[in-house]
Amino acid sequence: MKSNRILKIYILEDDPWYGAMLEHHLSMNPDYQVAKYETERDFFKAMHEPPDVVTLDYALTEMDGSQVLKKIKQLSPQTEVIIISGQHDITTAVDLLKTGAFDYIVKDEDTSDRLWNVLLHLREIKDLRKEVESLKSELKKKYDFSKTIIGQSDAIRKVFSLLEKATKTNITVSITGETGTGKEMVAKAIHYNSTRQKHPFIAINVAAIPKELLESELFGHEKGAFTGASEKRIGKFEEANKGTIFLDEIGEMDPFLQAKLLRVLQEREITRVGGNTVIPIDIRIIVATHRNLLDEVKAKRFREDLYYRLLGLPIELPPLRERDNDILILAKHFINGFCTDNKIPVKSFSPDAVQKLRTYHFPGNVRELKSVVELAVVLSDADLIEDKDINLDTTAATASLLMQETTLRDYELKIIQHFMEKYDNDVLAVAKKLDVGKSTIYRMIQNGDVKQK
Repeated sequence: MKSNRILKIYILEDDPWYGAMLEHHLSMNPDYQVAKYETERDFFKAMHEPPDVVTLDYALTEMDGSQVLKKIKQLSPQTEVIIISGQHDITTAVDLLKTGAFDYIVKDEDTSDRLWNVLLHLREIKDLRKEVESLKSELKKKYDFSKTIIGQSDAIRKVFSLLEKATKTNITVSITGETGTGKEMVAKAIHYNSTRQKHPFIAINVAAIPKELLESELFGHEKGAFTGASEKRIGKFEEANKGTIFLDEIGEMDPFLQAKLLRVLQEREITRVGGNTVIPIDIRIIVATHRNLLDEVKAKRFREDLYYRLLGLPIELPPLRERDNDILILAKHFINGFCTDNKIPVKSFSPDAVQKLRTYHFPGNVRELKSVVELAVVLSDADLIEDKDINLDTTAATASLLMQETTLRDYELKIIQHFMEKYDNDVLAVAKKLDVGKSTIYRMIQNGDVKQK
């Protein structure tokens, strides 16, 4: 890995000749900025601008190497210290490494070359650390609430308020919502804005793994625990230690594993399949489901005690059809992102295309909207996306409506509400379109069954 960053190195060596030799040798690398000090006093005066690395002579006049090492680490914990000593004492070397020294080099004819190699290795480690920190910082920016969840509707503002509360504690969070509303994205936003952001975020879809394999996937297994277990495996709970585990579609979990999960939540410890060792874990749990877990409890398909353990802070993600103008805000966001990623001019919607988007049910929610918009950009032959470019699955919308299994009266109200919104609250137009008496619609409005938005 090639780095463009200058590595700042201080040499603390009370032997003028030996210090000059090290300074000359290291200065041959143009990426190194080297400064040499012969006394502890001069050295610590310069520590107001901490270096990346210090090469430290162990046998100094005023302080021994271990004292200087401790003081350096107190002043600048990020500064790495390489001890250079005439002593071959292994015990001293081990003690210094335990105290925080990066390496211990004995003075001989090969010292300069070994120091050169150690610095190359240290430089690589520092660059990797910097890259990791940069990636973590980018992740946090990526999962900033205002960028993760796009919208301005009242429904989504309520979600924002709950997300802020979720990041301030380690309370378990249960996310509910239809398919495509962005449950995993919300879980990541909570993690990357919490105090656990520097630790792992591990996601697992319970419904996607066969129940006979899920126990091993979650809790790991020991070698020989079952046929095919040829080596030890670390489970997702261990991987997520200190961080967050996200259990998606928790409502699909087998009753046997529900009991085991309950014990994990109570004891905060796991045991691998086929093992006896108890392993403590420190994790935050976020669960999600498109099901109504309370209904599952009543139907005896989900444990009541586990339900109350997992409920924590409930966050319900609203379906797209209940988010008012967010459909257009999201659609424009997806257009901008797709056009930028594909290096094409940003497109916009015609009035007819806007109307088509606004009146569609979107059973697939945000995920479906994203797919529809990206396809429309591709199909459009101009800078303006027309309604013919927008492919909507009206069959799926009808199927989604019927899956709700509600009363005929409720279906009637939903249909009238839909056309009231489509025709901008024009009661006469809706009555004519649906062949319904206008007085019927007015009565529904007066009773609050249909709203004029």
